[in-house]
Amino acid sequence: MSNLLLVVAKARGLSIFECEPETDAWQEDGEALTGHHFTSVARGDRYLLAGTTDGIFRSPDLGQTWREANAGLTHRLIRWLACHPDHPELALAGTEPAAIFVSRDGGETWQECPQVVGLRERYGWYLPYSPQAGCVRGFAFGDIRAYAAVEVGGLLHSDDRGGSWHLVRGSSGDPHAPIPEGFIHPDVHSVVIHPTSPDQVFAPTGGGLYYSSDAGTTWELLYRCYCRAVWIDPVMPGHLILGPADSVDYNGRIEESVDGGKTWRPIMTGLQALWPEHMVERFVQVEDKLLAVLSNGQLLAASLETLAWRPLMPTAQGINAVTYVSG
Repeated sequence: MSNLLLVVAKARGLSIFECEPETDAWQEDGEALTGHHFTSVARGDRYLLAGTTDGIFRSPDLGQTWREANAGLTHRLIRWLACHPDHPELALAGTEPAAIFVSRDGGETWQECPQVVGLRERYGWYLPYSPQAGCVRGFAFGDIRAYAAVEVGGLLHSDDRGGSWHLVRGSSGDPHAPIPEGFIHPDVHSVVIHPTSPDQVFAPTGGGLYYSSDAGTTWELLYRCYCRAVWIDPVMPGHLILGPADSVDYNGRIEESVDGGKTWRPIMTGLQALWPEHMVERFVQVEDKLLAVLSNGQLLAASLETLAWRPLMPTAQGINAVTYVSG
């Protein structure tokens, strides 16, 4: 794990931590933009993007310097950012209220996707904790295809690398109507593509973990719970790790399935049995470790070999997102 940097988006600024290979300990290597509330961070080829409650910052030198990159943004409350792993100049930004902006120049400039606005207004997307009309809080890429998670609205897909967006067939887009059989819950918190095929999609929602084998046309409820984050093993795709809770931030925990979601068991080694007031917000794989960003702003890490958890950077507060740079 030599030359590994972790870029941490916090409620008060950005921090960069460097891993010491001999001890596997992390030391803070600097802070930036401490006057801004950061919500997300994403890594491109040779650049970083960081989203705030008032726009986007871009670093052309992997965190050494930052400048604003808001050209084309008409909504500046950023909920999530993602860079395409195979097309480094393509980036997506999800906002509150729910909108998607696409960049094809590495985050220098942005263009709004008008279909999302139309769907938002047609179906009355909303947030239970905000007056805004929903938000886009997750993306997944599969070559030319992309998916976007809308809270509270449904699941969107694009077949032209983010140029245009539509509801997947198994998402009604109407958060006020009953959920039809075989459809996904409309309160979608994130989305992950199965390593073997972009047609296989997992989506943590307010009603549980959903799975589709046909690009979102039909859905199966794998786990009835409240969840925001799932990780799919790229080596053993039937291996899933989920951050379920009984309701919003109540009795949060980490569980594992090795049979594609048919059965589950807790994996809480190093942790208390349940978290009464928080849960997992995001999972991030960093080489041979899995990180869990919690809703209380803490960060956990576990080796993928042992899945024994420990606090990472216990002095850091208000962590909302992480990404890494490997030299």
